[in-house]
Amino acid sequence: MNMGGKLGAGRHHGVRAIGLVAAVVALVGAACGSSSTTPASSSGTSTVGSNTIPSGLSATSFTSDIAATMSGFKSLTQYATKEANSLQVGVILPDTTSSTRYVDFDAPYLTDAFADAGYTTTQFRIDNAQGSDATELDDATADINLGAKVLVMDPLDGPTGIAIAQLAESKGVTLISYDRATFQGSNTYYVSFNNEEVGTLIGNGFLSCLTSEGVSAAQVFVLNGGEDTDPNAISFATGYNKAVWGQAAKSVTAGAKSTTGGATLVGENFAPGWSNTAGGTIFQQEYTANKTINASIEANDGLAGAVITDLQADGVQAGKFPTTGQDATAQGMAYILEGWQCGSVYKAVYQEAQDAVAMATILLAKDKVPAALLNGTTTDPANASITEPASLLTPVWVNKANMETTVVKDGFDTASAICALAGAALCTTDSIS
Repeated sequence: MNMGGKLGAGRHHGVRAIGLVAAVVALVGAACGSSSTTPASSSGTSTVGSNTIPSGLSATSFTSDIAATMSGFKSLTQYATKEANSLQVGVILPDTTSSTRYVDFDAPYLTDAFADAGYTTTQFRIDNAQGSDATELDDATADINLGAKVLVMDPLDGPTGIAIAQLAESKGVTLISYDRATFQGSNTYYVSFNNEEVGTLIGNGFLSCLTSEGVSAAQVFVLNGGEDTDPNAISFATGYNKAVWGQAAKSVTAGAKSTTGGATLVGENFAPGWSNTAGGTIFQQEYTANKTINASIEANDGLAGAVITDLQADGVQAGKFPTTGQDATAQGMAYILEGWQCGSVYKAVYQEAQDAVAMATILLAKDKVPAALLNGTTTDPANASITEPASLLTPVWVNKANMETTVVKDGFDTASAICALAGAALCTTDSIS
């Protein structure tokens, strides 16, 4: 996923998306800069419900029992919506192809969270842009025209996110950037997982795998995510570069030595737009030119899969060449059981969906988001002076030891899907059922 993670998976934006930004700029003028300060609360008036936020609400409140948490918002939802029959919150998901999470998990979890929080079907709407920049902007425009006061939007790419943020700002609509930050507007929030922590988990998992697989004096190639389109990819890299090379940076110079394990960085590159095909080609070219490479760090499961496919074609054996990932895909889980992949970062979408609905409801009620929920900020990788208030959830590193108690227990990946790929024998060995 990207989603990143995607969960956090990146996408191309191209000339068309840049044109969208120009069009919105022409309509609404120069956008206001982002602010690290939470927008001030104001009191609303209503004859129904209460503007009391559920007690103890924090970024750790959201469990797999969605109804148990979200039903506590019913009174606040009544107050915030004033029981209107019109659209109050619009949600726009980016596509159906970069990650199946948006169809399989985000949309259903968001729908459940809204319903359990007391919203009627006329008060919220969830659209999918189907990978089209123009459609995503059109969906945002339609939601605002229908009366939405809060937009929850996972931008296809930076330019599209900026265009929608500028539109929302011009119409006085609050924006929640979902899964990927949009550093634009004075009334923009961010709901996601802690992306640098995702990278840290990848890095620490990789170092652990060097030891468990007995890879000494590793020669490492790093395949980063779509840094051309996705600021999250830069945060991931910052996390694993700090963990492995001791440098909290987007990129590290070849020749760097690992903090532990005696590894050496041979080189690095990024997969444009998170393209698995491009990533596989980049790795194959590097590996062909330098056969001493015997370990690699990948930013997600898709890129790990592309590398593993190359390794299998080159006759490399499982358990001899560590790789990493995130998104906890069924294929990634199978590769972990088979010994091709060290582990993957799991980001429980049900937490993210509830977080977004909770924050949307609080903001719709013009209340102040509690500090325990709005527990951090995210920083624009292109400009460290621009930050955005954020609710950051905690990711989990998944390997053989905890696969059953995390992704399988949550139903994110079914045992049947994993075992169909890895084989029943391995599932039995590792108690996946």
